[in-house]
Formats: sequence, C-alpha cells, structure tokens
Amino acid sequence: MHLLTPILLLLLLRSAEPRRGPRSGTVERGAGGRVRGRGRAGVMRRQTQECKEYMEAGEKYLDCQDRQLTTVMQDWPKDIHHLLLARNKIQVLRDNMFSQFTQLKSLDLQQNDISMVEDGAFSGLSQLTTLLLQHNGLKTATEEVLLPMPRLVYLRLYDNPWSCHCQLDSLVRTLQVPSNRNLGNYGKCAEPQSLRGQKLRKLNVESLCAKDQQVEGRPGGREGGQPPPIKVKTEATSMCHTYMFPKPLLDCSNKDLNDMPSDLPSDIVKMDLSWNTIKHLRPKQFLLSKDLKMLNLSGNSLQHIDTGAFAGLLYLRELDLSNNSLHYFQYGVLEDLYFLRKLSLENNPWICDYNIHYLIYWLKHHPGVFYTGLICSEPQEFRGWRVEDYVKTYNGECPMDKQTGEMDTGQGGQGGTDNEALELLADMGDRQGERLPRPLKEKKPNRFEIIRLS
Repeated sequence: MHLLTPILLLLLLRSAEPRRGPRSGTVERGAGGRVRGRGRAGVMRRQTQECKEYMEAGEKYLDCQDRQLTTVMQDWPKDIHHLLLARNKIQVLRDNMFSQFTQLKSLDLQQNDISMVEDGAFSGLSQLTTLLLQHNGLKTATEEVLLPMPRLVYLRLYDNPWSCHCQLDSLVRTLQVPSNRNLGNYGKCAEPQSLRGQKLRKLNVESLCAKDQQVEGRPGGREGGQPPPIKVKTEATSMCHTYMFPKPLLDCSNKDLNDMPSDLPSDIVKMDLSWNTIKHLRPKQFLLSKDLKMLNLSGNSLQHIDTGAFAGLLYLRELDLSNNSLHYFQYGVLEDLYFLRKLSLENNPWICDYNIHYLIYWLKHHPGVFYTGLICSEPQEFRGWRVEDYVKTYNGECPMDKQTGEMDTGQGGQGGTDNEALELLADMGDRQGERLPRPLKEKKPNRFEIIRLS
C-alpha cells in the first residue's frame, strides 16, 4: 500500500504537466502559428487547383478566370493550348512570363489591371493565334511585343487608354500592315484630345510624332483646324465585354443602353443585350453580325421592331424577346430568320386583333420553330387566351352560309384574299369533316368557255 501511493502520485503529476500555464500556452501558440502557415500554403495550392482544366475538340483548356491572380503560376500544366486569365488582378506582363506554354494557341487577359507590357512578355509563344488584351489600362507599347508571335491572327486592344504619341509609332505601323487586318481593329486613342476617339488603324502614322510636337502648348486645341471627333452613339467595343471562349460572346447586358450600340463585331456567335432600355429596333442594325446564332433582347422596353431589323441574321438559331412591351409584329419582320429554331415571347402585352395574324401565319409556315409565351393580353374578352386559339376563332361568329357564299365568289371574308378563303376552307374541313355545304363539293368547273370576238 505504501508503494502504490507514490506511484499513483507520479502518474497524476505527469498527466497534469501539459496543462501548465506558460509552457502549454507557448506550445499552443507555436502550434497555432504552424497551422496558420500551413493554411497560407494550402490557400496557394487551392488557388492553383481551382483553375479548371478540361478538353474540348481535342485541345486542352486551363480556365483561371476570376481567381484574384496577380501573376502566372509555375506549376500550371505546360501542354495547354488555351489559357483563360480574364477578370484577375494582373498589372504588369513581365519578360518570359508565358514562355513555358510553348503550345499555347490563345491567351485571354481581358479585364485585368494591365498597365505595362514588357517587350519580351510573350517570348516563346510561337504558336499563339489569339491574344485578348481589351478592357485594361494600357497606354503604350511597341512592335517588339508582337514579334515573338508570328502566327498571331486576332488581337483585341480596345477599351485601353492609348496615348497616341511618338512612342506608339511602331505598334501603329504594325497594326496598319494590310495583312494584319484582324489586329487591333477597335483600338482607339484616348489622348491627346485632338486625336481622341480615332482608331489606331486609321491614324496618319507619318505625322504622328509631328502632331505630338504641335499639341504641346495647345491644351484642348485643334490640329489643322480639325475638331475632336464627337461620339454620337454608344459603341459596343467600349461598353461591352467580348469573350472568345468557348464561343465568341458579346456581353452588353445591364449597360443602361437605350439604343443599339454601334461597331458590333462581325465574328460574334452569341450576343447578350438583355436588361437595358432599348425601345426600337431599326432596319439593318445587325447586318454585319452574319455569324450570330443566339441573340438575347429580353428585359428591354421593346415596343417597335421595324421590317428588316433582323436582316443579315441568316444563321440565327435562338431569339429571346421575352419581358418587353411588344403588341404584335409588323408584316415581314421575321422573314430574314431562315434557320430560327427557338423563339421566346413570354411577358409581352400581345394584342389579339387582326395585326397579330402575321405572327401566327409565320409560325404556321415554320413548324420547326419552338416558341413560348404567346398569350393574349388585350382585349379584355380574350385575355389569357393562347393567340393561336384566338386566330382560329377569328371567323367563328360569321354565319356558315355567309362564309360559303363569299367563298363561292372567290373572295375571302371581309376583304380577304383567295388564299385566306382556301385556308378557311381547310380549317373548316379539319373541324367539321362532312358538314361542309354540299354545293361546294358537288360544283364542277366548266370545261369550256366561249369567247365572242368582235
């Protein structure tokens, strides 16, 4: 018993020792510090892992958009073909920044904070064909930047505050080479004031430096008696965002546009103009958007769509006109949409009168178009009806003998045409079968007609 008591005391003292104040506190703080250190490393690893790597059409994509990145990570895969770095926090493109990605074909750097590009930033990118630098803070660059990319075909430079002085001379000359027709198409001068708004590709390069000297001492002055250009319409390249992957998309949603923007890019496949205040579509506003397949105009205040508004949209597949103020379509509005497959018409105040017939007629002759939301809003007696049901009953109240009598004379009801009469006959035949008046069935055309010549 005397031996067991000291042994038990020793065991109790050892079990209580880690809980002693100062020493145990130090251990905990140290452990906590190491945990926090591991956390920072873990954040960096997770940030890299968050980049989405995927294959499409046999090519490898690395999607690192919206990751708050300030540089390129060295542990990214080297065999990628497309690198998406839009909407990050990159400020400077350093020499050899992308040199490890020797197979890269496209590089998306739009919507960062890039204000400087060193001459060797794109070294090693001999296979690059697409470079997106729009929506940044670039003021100047030289042709040296483009030399490592001999296969470059598409270069986007717009919505950068380009300073059109002597330092920009070599870059402008490169952009203006005739074979470089897709390089820097929409880039524009932000300064000096006399050149503000002029496209880089249209500048007079020979006098660029001379004009630079003339501007000194003339703040806001005019060169050669030429006033600064006045921007009349909102331009898509300055207001909207362009994404090239996975398909070219022009995003102009929620931009407070009250009219269609000008300068619409011609190579866009999807266009989002939703949730603006556009009220009127005029003829040929999409004429250059020949590759457009999806057009979203929902959530505007559309009241009028002119005939020819969709001219040029030969390959359009989806059209969203929901949540607008449309009452009907003028005759011919939809005639340019040969390959349309989906038409969204919800939440429009459709008026069910004679003007709505064109839309139903067009849909009837384009059975491959899936449409939704065609409900009568006015007049009160037809509110809530499907528009196609209203059209079917348009002649429902006319007496049967009056209808058949008018059709016997070859005239449609109330100023209609022969085609309308035939369509009415077909509808009546579908609904009534053998109840059609017998004289119409038994009447036989005359085989001979005697013409007396005087």
